[in-house]
Amino acid sequence: MQRQAERRYHCTMTSALPPKFDIPPEDIARVVAAFYAAVRAHPMLGQVFAVHVTDWPAHEAKVTRFWENAILNARGYDGNVMEVHRGAGNVRPGMFDAWLGLFDRTLHEELPPETAAAWSALAHRIGRSLRAGVVDRDRGPGGVPTLR
Repeated sequence: MQRQAERRYHCTMTSALPPKFDIPPEDIARVVAAFYAAVRAHPMLGQVFAVHVTDWPAHEAKVTRFWENAILNARGYDGNVMEVHRGAGNVRPGMFDAWLGLFDRTLHEELPPETAAAWSALAHRIGRSLRAGVVDRDRGPGGVPTLR
């Protein structure tokens, strides 16, 4: 009970908006760490991330801040996810299905079902936006896809 009150206090101190769903920050960090352990072992995603991430603890901390912002409305993330994915150069639209599938599996392994479902729905909304940003970037005149 005290832990729940502390979370509510933390969220009201960081934002006037309520959290999208109830999850403690330490659970967010645990899910992020478990997800990136799975990413590093994944045959396709591991190679994509290995090109860009040299400091996994720093990357996981930044992604944890992203999710704390997205879920808890906490202030602390200062990046631009769309620009990072556009600028990576090796992110392709088809990779989002693998990313989301792995993320969903991690959520369901690490969290209670209703929390996993709520976070999954949010991740899929964000994934659709990112996919659209990557796809739009890869279109030529008249909307014709640029094949690489």
